[in-house]
Amino acid sequence: MSKNDEKTDITSGQVENQTENQVDDQVMEQEELSKEEQLQEELKLEKDKFLRLFAEFENYKRRTAKERIELFKTASQDVMLSLLPILDDFDRAYSEISKTKEKELLKGVELINSKLKNTLKGKGLEEIELESGDVFNADIHEAITQIPAPSDDLKGKIVDVVEKGYKLGDKIIRFPKVVIGQ
Repeated sequence: MSKNDEKTDITSGQVENQTENQVDDQVMEQEELSKEEQLQEELKLEKDKFLRLFAEFENYKRRTAKERIELFKTASQDVMLSLLPILDDFDRAYSEISKTKEKELLKGVELINSKLKNTLKGKGLEEIELESGDVFNADIHEAITQIPAPSDDLKGKIVDVVEKGYKLGDKIIRFPKVVIGQ
């Protein structure tokens, strides 16, 4: 063999080795890329799970806070309902005492009545304001009976309020009982 042939064999051997090394490097890079891609996919899935869990937790917090506020608003509903007959009695007593000549007694009942109503109003209790001649609304009024309307303008309207209605916050806890004109 000549020196040129040896150089050619060595060179071709080196080229083959370099080519094999390049192929191995490319395969390793592809494996590494595929591993990176797999890890990227896993990371993306974990981020998605985390975001969904975080959003679900935020919704849970918002919902429980809203429920807690509603509970506090209506927690005193039972107490308020038990006090409504007392308010009715005060109103009846006031109307009867105002017919007498005893003005001092009237002032005392007025004072107690106003203190009680202001205290309950501070706790969220509101009287539903109604007068004769208001339009009847079945959603917020309770019709006790219908009578022939004293005048044509009272047909289908409230003729008399038998019992006052009350709201606690935005919720009606006792509907006003009314008489409607036919």
